[in-house]
Amino acid sequence: MEVSGVSDPSPTPDATTEPYRWRWLILAVMIVAEIMDLLDASIVNVAGPDLEKSLGAGSVGLQWVIGGYALTLGAGLVLGGRLGDRYGRRRMFLVGLAAFSASSLLCAVAPNIESLIAFRLLQGTAGAVLLPQGLGLLRENFSGPELTKVFAVFGPVLGLGGIVGPILGGFLIEGDFFGLGWRSVFLINLPIGIAALIVAARFVPKKPGDRTVRVDMTGAALVVISCALLVLPLNQGQESGWPLWTWLSMAASAIGFALFALQQRRTAGAGREPLVTPGLLRKPAFTVGLCGIALFFGGLIGTQLVLTLFLQIGRHFTAGEAGLGNLPLAVGTAIGGAVSGAFLADRIGRKVLQIGPLVQLAGAAVLWFELDGLDAASFSIWDIVPGVAVAGVGAGMVIAALFGFILAAVDDDEIGSASGVLSAVQAVGGSIGVAVFGSVFFARAGTGDFTGGFHRALIVQACLLVAFFAITFLLPKQGRPDDEQHGIATEPATGSGPKQHLTV
Repeated sequence: MEVSGVSDPSPTPDATTEPYRWRWLILAVMIVAEIMDLLDASIVNVAGPDLEKSLGAGSVGLQWVIGGYALTLGAGLVLGGRLGDRYGRRRMFLVGLAAFSASSLLCAVAPNIESLIAFRLLQGTAGAVLLPQGLGLLRENFSGPELTKVFAVFGPVLGLGGIVGPILGGFLIEGDFFGLGWRSVFLINLPIGIAALIVAARFVPKKPGDRTVRVDMTGAALVVISCALLVLPLNQGQESGWPLWTWLSMAASAIGFALFALQQRRTAGAGREPLVTPGLLRKPAFTVGLCGIALFFGGLIGTQLVLTLFLQIGRHFTAGEAGLGNLPLAVGTAIGGAVSGAFLADRIGRKVLQIGPLVQLAGAAVLWFELDGLDAASFSIWDIVPGVAVAGVGAGMVIAALFGFILAAVDDDEIGSASGVLSAVQAVGGSIGVAVFGSVFFARAGTGDFTGGFHRALIVQACLLVAFFAITFLLPKQGRPDDEQHGIATEPATGSGPKQHLTV
């Protein structure tokens, strides 16, 4: 079949033949899919006041709209990678992209906050099917030095996607195009998703999956249930006064994760394929690294949310102004990431993960005193730029290097499974951060003390950073090279890979 003189791209590229002609279109589609995820992870942050006016969303509803997406995304990422292995990455990519676009439309037309929360959970589930296929498809269609160049493009582009999210969200909401308001932040996915779907269906070559791969649905169910049992009380506890069920739920979550680890070992022992390579859970540096990722990204994403809420609710910034108010953090993160990734991590090794949180703590201290000296009548974003920007530099230093040091603790044949787990913990950690920091902020903001709410959030972040700092001493002294993090040296067990989001 030919279209406009273009030969049928369906045959699968082979290493012994010429490189696939349309492989760079595949890269473009993968980048679009990743950026859609990054936008949806951060673009809603500036929609809080509009959701309250339109749907009557309270603080808990807002936390679910923002954190619910990350929850189902993280809980399903490893399973999504396994589905790609079994049924083919192209097929699952198309299914995930179509579902992501459809759920975005459902979010845009949600009649009430309960429906919006449900559709956001569905959107995160679609993302969990979509995103793990990207790196696998790139490895199938690129090789050697070209593949190294592909991953070199990924980082800056994804960093830009994270920076653009709140700014684009603020622009769309404040512009109120066609009277759509906050609904436009979801509708923007439709033309992007449909175009990407058409290109992917036409140009991503078909390659069958491996039907011998077994999908561990029991393990996947345990992960989802355990995550839900943890995030549910964290979101609802503050408003409900922390009744007994919230503590029982969190205890049940810990039991659930322990049962998951046991079930994974038994599954492997019985000769079946677990979701997570059991050997990973026996590596102290890796398990400690998982805790570090949860602490770091929980604190980072939670504090970013509080910054946006403070600007909008506490200082009456418009959505557009609040989006731009994230720029100092974004610029600082980009600078810290560039310095760390370009040479600092290679030169000083693990110490970069210790300097980063100390710089963040310094930025938080500066921000604390800046908040103390604020004049509500004359406040502008410039009043807090120094502290926010310094904290961003410290965060960027960690983000650029963290995955490499954790992956240095695993064997080559475990890279794929480890990468998927790291990405999942990053997303779930962000969801927990939204719940915890949102509850801390609204506990004081509800009485009109917005500065006090921000102060409390900074205290929580400082505690998490101190814990993260201590954990870094248990990580390997040198990180794994970037190309090996993405599975260039080996073919991983799943199509997933670490997603080092520069979220804002």
